[in-house]
Amino acid sequence: MLTTQRKKLLLARLAAEGQLVAKALALELGTSEDTIRRDLRELAAEGRLQRVHGGALPASAAMGDLAVRGRVAVADKVALGRFGASLVKPGQVVILDGGTTALQVARQLAPGLRATFVTHSPTVAVELARHAGIEIRMLGGRLFRHSMVNVGADVIAAASRLRADLFFLGATGVHPDAGLSTGDAEEAAVKRALHGRAAETVVLASPEKLMAASPFLIAPLAAASLLAVPRATPARVTRALRAGGIEVRRI
Repeated sequence: MLTTQRKKLLLARLAAEGQLVAKALALELGTSEDTIRRDLRELAAEGRLQRVHGGALPASAAMGDLAVRGRVAVADKVALGRFGASLVKPGQVVILDGGTTALQVARQLAPGLRATFVTHSPTVAVELARHAGIEIRMLGGRLFRHSMVNVGADVIAAASRLRADLFFLGATGVHPDAGLSTGDAEEAAVKRALHGRAAETVVLASPEKLMAASPFLIAPLAAASLLAVPRATPARVTRALRAGGIEVRRI
């Protein structure tokens, strides 16, 4: 089998089954594991999949910058943002991550809500500022322009002094085995630090993030308290996610 044919087969199998196991594929195709691993490396370099130990998972389609992500699954993000906003109670301290779904949470908070929000995203802070009753605390650091969030040791140090009721965690990959992941190591470190300072962590995940993986682990899926997904998410996907040890709610 030619390399191009084999790669097409690998991608088709990944789309159908949701994962690839290098050893099994080598046996099935009558080739070496090294050959399969080389194919996977090359496909990963093209952004077509995410390599993991022993094989590969679908690459997250949510890896674009903030402007690109703002055009993806807009209706789903509005619904998820509305649900997230409904979870916030008066007087709570809430950490709101960066990203397009977080912006929807900020936009749909109850007009008269009085609460304290902590964020490391300048764009989220500006949106929160539209609500007169919300106190906003910014975590400063180096601006990571791709996601428009502050990252680095200063953010993590400031996070260590927080005690929040709720954290809305943004992830580009949500998978029962690969966990909650994102595309930048510093961003993942900040998200881990914020998660560790909240009594509950909620993940609002649009469809392109589900059953996909990104390079840097934030936390295991079961570390979050609740995962909200779009109403149209297939039952097989919600079953697989629940098997990862998390409550899953269709919105």
